[in-house]
Amino acid sequence: MSNKPVSLFDAAIMRQAAIAAFAKMNPLQLWRNPVMFATELAALYVLVLFVRDLTTGGEGAAFAGQIAFWLALTVWFATFAEGVAEGRGKAQAASLRRARSELTARRLVDGKAQPPVAASDLAVGELVEVVAGELIPADGEVVEGVATVDESAITGESAPVIREAGGDRSAVTAGTRVLSDRIAVKVTATQGDTFLDRMIALVEGASRRKTPNEIALGVLLAGLSLIFVMAVATIPAFAAYSGGLVSSVALASLFIALIPTTIGGLLSAIGIAGMDRLVRFNVLATSGRAVEAAGDVDVLLLDKTGTITLGDRQAVAFIPAPGIDERELADAAQLASLSDETPEGRSIVVLAKDRFAMRGRDMTNARFLPFSAQTRMSGVDADGATIRKGAVDAVIVHVRSRPDAVEVSPEVRKAADKVGREGGTPLAVARDGRVLGIVHLKDVVKGGVKERFAELRRMGIRTVMITGDNPLTAAAIAAEAGVDDFLAEAKPEDKLALIRKEQAAGRMVAMCGDGTNDAPALAQADVGVAMQTGTPAAREAGNMVDLDSDPTKLIEVVSIGKQLLMTRGSLTTFSIANDVAKYFAIIPALFLAIYPSLQAINVMQLASPNSAILSAIIFNALVIPALIPLALRGVKWRAAPAGKLLARNLAVYGLGGLVAPFIGIKLIDLVVSGVGLA
Repeated sequence: MSNKPVSLFDAAIMRQAAIAAFAKMNPLQLWRNPVMFATELAALYVLVLFVRDLTTGGEGAAFAGQIAFWLALTVWFATFAEGVAEGRGKAQAASLRRARSELTARRLVDGKAQPPVAASDLAVGELVEVVAGELIPADGEVVEGVATVDESAITGESAPVIREAGGDRSAVTAGTRVLSDRIAVKVTATQGDTFLDRMIALVEGASRRKTPNEIALGVLLAGLSLIFVMAVATIPAFAAYSGGLVSSVALASLFIALIPTTIGGLLSAIGIAGMDRLVRFNVLATSGRAVEAAGDVDVLLLDKTGTITLGDRQAVAFIPAPGIDERELADAAQLASLSDETPEGRSIVVLAKDRFAMRGRDMTNARFLPFSAQTRMSGVDADGATIRKGAVDAVIVHVRSRPDAVEVSPEVRKAADKVGREGGTPLAVARDGRVLGIVHLKDVVKGGVKERFAELRRMGIRTVMITGDNPLTAAAIAAEAGVDDFLAEAKPEDKLALIRKEQAAGRMVAMCGDGTNDAPALAQADVGVAMQTGTPAAREAGNMVDLDSDPTKLIEVVSIGKQLLMTRGSLTTFSIANDVAKYFAIIPALFLAIYPSLQAINVMQLASPNSAILSAIIFNALVIPALIPLALRGVKWRAAPAGKLLARNLAVYGLGGLVAPFIGIKLIDLVVSGVGLA
């Protein structure tokens, strides 16, 4: 899936949103947004007054018609904002659909491939064969073989990935392409319920539900609307008692000016846009609740293997014994590894090739010995030489059993111990009864994670690495990765207990993981980010999936969560603040005839009562589309103390919300009075 952002003002999206906005104005749909529902009722009420005045020849028909039009337009702008936000998600879904074509599959029955059938005919649990050049027909797990897979249609990442049976890199996704070799895949989900199908549904927003924060704000807005209904309802009696009259159109206008229509109109768009921003960072959230929770994360727990590290041990150094040349050690290690298809074996071959340009070996008469759990060694017999590679103790025992054995140097054991203390795995290499040295295997930390963890620390988030390794190895990896703490020799129940402990202390916890053993912790965490390269169990347990499998992506996730919360808070502040200016416009217009002293608060010196009311209603409508770009992009967030952020937002959106309407309403009043609309 391409993570190229959709243009904010894409013409196709704007057209679709404009049409969809009319459908969304259906009261049966709009009632879920209490503020806009009340605005629509007010528009219908004023429309009835307009029709009445028009048919009876009343003087206020033109004024009532204009108010009805702008109130209806206010509702349309709100539904249009929601439509634009949804349209951006649907554009992302369209790109995903293009990645999914009509797939075929070859079932494996008794180890034999059957004729191709439609992928939709597959059932969960069946085995299928996929070879180089073919698309994987269904979500599943590799149960046989190893292959490189192009997942760019899903992740947008052009580099192929390795998928192999066993471990935490066995999950494959429908619609991705096998580039090399052959794999047998056990189907875990059929068409209609694949990961790609769920992605499409998520980015379209079909299963999006309001978050608790959004619901709470909706209840507040509904409560305010009800309070202002009661307040406005008392005005006619109050005016009559004071010896005056207030028109019904003016009362409806006052009601709309009182309620926070700006945030009511943009609330849904803000939530949808937050999830859309995650999608553009190649992260899928199963709910808006997860996005909001990410904005408050205090602690991040990360599984080590496959999350902080690459997950495969790689050869990083040849450490020769005294009197042995490094090239001689590399030569023997490469010969012993030529038939070794494990990541460790391949990395030894590559390291020798990179260091000493060793390639093109003639092994016609060689006899390779595969690794055995009993001997804990592998090796090769070639050209009269016996070469063995494996665990240090096992290789030493092998050497000492030979009649031509050479005493093992203490330096070899010291080198092996040092590798172990640094969190690596030492492999000894021997030729013809002599230990040549040590190969240093290391679980390589992913590039750039130390800097990213430092950034998380500046954001106030504590990082904890969780691993099943012994404390010595865990400490070495934790120091290299730059995490704040680690939990060694951790079992699934230990991870779960740690999360519950942090949550009991009032902290919001995020967990990153990719293995089946991470699933309980991912499910318990407030934010569970599963790696796309992980197992199906991990992806199902989390409430987010990182398509790039980058654990430090949580920086973006947290930033977007904070941005979502700040955007909602900032626009709520702006909405309430700009209502104040509307009071200064409408209240004098309503009661000036009864209380002339109210002229003192007509600070904008608006031309006439009707002009003041119409100008306020027009501004009330136009401010919604003016803020759509901000709602979709979000308020810019930087790592800073909460107090500083609050002060900044109050200054920008609180003060700005007070000043902008005074200027806007006055300018509109000049136009309205100048062209004689009121």
